Parts: sequence; C-alpha cells; structure tokens
Amino acid sequence: MSDEGVKKALIRCAVGFDTSEVVEEYTMDEGELKLVKRKVTRRDVPPDIKAVKMLLDGEGDIDGMSDEELQERRKKLIEMLKENNDEQD
Repeated sequence: MSDEGVKKALIRCAVGFDTSEVVEEYTMDEGELKLVKRKVTRRDVPPDIKAVKMLLDGEGDIDGMSDEELQERRKKLIEMLKENNDEQD
C-alpha cells in the first residue's frame, strides 16, 4: 500500500465510517452448493482518537494534549476534510 493509501485509510479511521459484513450459509444439494441464508449486517465504526493523534503528529507536540484538546483538534480536522471533499466535488 502506498503512503497516500495509508493516509487515506488513516483519515477514514479518524472521521469514522460505515461498513457492512455479509455472512452466507450454503448447503450441498444434488452435488451443487446452494445458498440457504444470506445476512448483511451494517455497522457504524466511530471515529478513532488514535488515528486523529497520528494525523496531527506532524502539527506539533500532541503528546501533552488533553482529550478535550484532541477532540477539538479532531473537529477542526474533520471540518478541513469536509471542505477538501467539497472542493473536489
């Protein structure tokens, strides 16, 4: 994975995302596999503060920041990302 791909994945984790998981159950019928049950589960993955810390690492010393300060920086980062997405659309 390229550095850009890693950064995009890190941003995705920092802002949270939706995902779905598919579970399929099969049975053998007359020598062929037949789908018996298919379950799709959608879930919301919340933002990860560790990912935010990693993104902000280049912006100065974040080790001494409180959780509240990090949450505020996270909000600013999300706003910047939304603005960037709006500009690309």
